[in-house]
Amino acid sequence: MGKCEQCIIKQFNSLKALTKEELVRISGCKTSMKIKKGEVIFEEGEVLNGVYCVKDGICKLSKLSENGKDQIVKMVVKGQLLGQRSLISEESSNLQATALNDMEVCFIPKSEIFADLQKNPKFSFSVLQDMAHDLRDSDDIIVNMAQKSVRQRLAETLAYISDSFGTNPDGTLSVLLSREDYANIVGTATESAIRVLSQFKKEGLISTVGKYIKIEDLAGLKRVE
Repeated sequence: MGKCEQCIIKQFNSLKALTKEELVRISGCKTSMKIKKGEVIFEEGEVLNGVYCVKDGICKLSKLSENGKDQIVKMVVKGQLLGQRSLISEESSNLQATALNDMEVCFIPKSEIFADLQKNPKFSFSVLQDMAHDLRDSDDIIVNMAQKSVRQRLAETLAYISDSFGTNPDGTLSVLLSREDYANIVGTATESAIRVLSQFKKEGLISTVGKYIKIEDLAGLKRVE
C-alpha cells in the first residue's frame, strides 16, 4: 500500500493542501481498493462515510430520472476526489458512481477529512474551489441541454473525451463508452445517439474500430452545428 505523502496523485486534488503530518495520519487509516469495470462504488441515496481518491481509472456519476433513465452528470478521473460534496453537506449522495473501467481508489474515512477541514484553512479553501468548479460545470451542462442540439452535445462530448483522456496506440478513444452511455451523457434516447454517430461517420468526422470510436477530424467535430 502506497503512502499518501509520497503519492503523486495528491497533486491533482485538494489533498495537496494538507501538511506532511496530516498526510501521514491519513495514510495510516486509508483503505486501498480495486474496483472492476461496471461495479457501483456508491449508490444514489447512500450515506457516505468518507471520500475516495481516484488513483487510476474513470467512473461516471449519474442520476436516475423519473422515467428510469440514467443521466450522466460527470465523469471523475484519475487524480480527482469522489464524494466530497456529500461528505461536507452531510447529506446522502444524490448521484450514483459506477466504474467505467478497472479502477484503483483509496478510501479516506470521514472523521479524518473532517478533522483536517476544521484545522487547516488552506485545505478547506481548496475543497471550496473544487466545489465552485463543479458548480460552474453544472451550470454549463444545464445551458447546453437547453440551447444545443443533440448533434452539438455529442460532438462536444467526443471532443472532450479525446482532449481529456487521449487515445489508444491505434488512435481510438482510450475510454470505451457504450452507445447508451453516450446517450445518457447528452440526455437523449440511445437510438438518437446511434443515429447521430452514424451521421458523424458518413461526414468523415469519426470512424469505428469494433466498439471503439476514432476521431478523424477533431476540428470538424468542434465546429458541428
